[in-house]
Amino acid sequence: MPTLHFKGKTFVQNHHLAVKYHQLVPNKELSLTDKISLHDNLIIQGDNLKALKALLPTYAGKIKCIYIDPPYNTGNEKWAYNDNVNSPMIKEWLGQVVDKEDLTRHDKWLCMMMPRLKMLRELLSEDGVIFISIDDNEQHNLRCLVDEIFGNQNFIQNIIWQKKYSPQNDAKYFSDMHDFIICYAKNKIEGDQKFGWQRTLLERTQEMDDRYENPDNDIRGDWKSSDFSVKTYSEEYNYPITLPSGRIVNPPNGRCWSTSFKNFHKLVKDNRVWFGETGNNVPSIKKFLSEVKQGSVPVSIWGYKEVGHNQEAKQELKEIFDEIQLPFDTPKPVRLIKRIIQIATTENDIILDSFSGSGTTAHAVLELNKEDGGNRKFILVEQEDYANNITAERVRRVIKGIPTSKSESLKHGLGGTFSYFELGNAIEMESLLRGENLPSFTEFARYLFYTATGEEFDEKMVNEENGFIGESRNYDVYLFYKPDIEWLKRNALTLDICKSLPQHKSKKRLVFAPCKYVDDSALVDYRIDFCQLPYEIYRLQK
Repeated sequence: MPTLHFKGKTFVQNHHLAVKYHQLVPNKELSLTDKISLHDNLIIQGDNLKALKALLPTYAGKIKCIYIDPPYNTGNEKWAYNDNVNSPMIKEWLGQVVDKEDLTRHDKWLCMMMPRLKMLRELLSEDGVIFISIDDNEQHNLRCLVDEIFGNQNFIQNIIWQKKYSPQNDAKYFSDMHDFIICYAKNKIEGDQKFGWQRTLLERTQEMDDRYENPDNDIRGDWKSSDFSVKTYSEEYNYPITLPSGRIVNPPNGRCWSTSFKNFHKLVKDNRVWFGETGNNVPSIKKFLSEVKQGSVPVSIWGYKEVGHNQEAKQELKEIFDEIQLPFDTPKPVRLIKRIIQIATTENDIILDSFSGSGTTAHAVLELNKEDGGNRKFILVEQEDYANNITAERVRRVIKGIPTSKSESLKHGLGGTFSYFELGNAIEMESLLRGENLPSFTEFARYLFYTATGEEFDEKMVNEENGFIGESRNYDVYLFYKPDIEWLKRNALTLDICKSLPQHKSKKRLVFAPCKYVDDSALVDYRIDFCQLPYEIYRLQK
């Protein structure tokens, strides 16, 4: 497979591994829920790469659908490279706005996207799928990059979305009317493979059903005719057919009929062949509406009449934020994101958008849940200052209702909740020694459990009194810790604590503590693997 090379690639291809875990700090005041939780709908404010890393302990391998709308890198977006990569060359890029005159803007964009795509892949479930909006500036580079990260065998489709409904007559060469949405599965189903992403059929429209009629009053109902010839040639299926009118016809050149001469006469007897009202037409097969699959297969070109356009998206935002000047030139319409969610998910799946902008993805999830009674959940990540007063505020308004809305459902509110989190301090082991930026018990437990076991952390399992923080495939895991440097200096794993641990099952105990006052034979007796804070934190692979 061809590989894309760009300046800085060697420094960023493993950068996602070096990103430190940060605490996710709940903000009750900005949330819209009675009980703030990481298992609620989420809006997270902070650098999206760090936020994705912070989500791993809870959501690694859990996200069914990812939609992102990254900067298109047109040179007009005023985005800046801000990843603190350990490279003198890349450090020179930090904070510099990327414009059209920047000769390294494609390199910077790819360096920004690579670690994020790798992190997103870790969050995606094994049967998950990612959709990425892009235009001609980086579409070719993005395809190569995603081929490398997801595997070109997992490419699904390059969807064309008509984003405008009228041409620009002042265009220099061509009026740009479309964007791309590239789609990759984490695992594409091929051949005998049983597991992977499976798309959902779209709901049939009345227009589709209206194509069926019943010109011969067949008792089986409405039908439409379908070509009786096929491209795949077989000599057995190449034979002359005598029409009811007496005229003899053969298959078109290079084609043959779709079945044998014997089966053809069975179809005629069963009134499944249509020769036209006068009996002189080339034969076609009747396809009955009653036999059509319950749904329609998605196509690769999405017109604005079906899924909306940029101007529609601006009108949607104006209806919600009539009093605010918004910083979005090309927002996405709700209908577009709903189409993606309809194709990609079922009613209990999680949808992630880590470039959430105006919050369209959350709006689409809530609207779809309202329509079909689903329980889909969204996770939004936004690093800009408007994360609260635009992204989250849009979600608040569509949940509660917008009295001036023309939509009845939006007027009365879509319902739902969300928890608002902010990116807190990094969890750094060295800071434990200094007593600086000590994480809360739960946040430290989340970090330790995932780092040590590689498995999902469930905060409902935490019992701070006895130190239990969760059960992995191989261990019952315990943490003895308080965010207090004096407490950490004075406390250790003792024999009394070993004796007080709940009775173990068949699994060993993995115990984290500042130090221990028991010998190794006692640890063996109590089936304990001890890890001293902050030094011995590792991923167990047994």
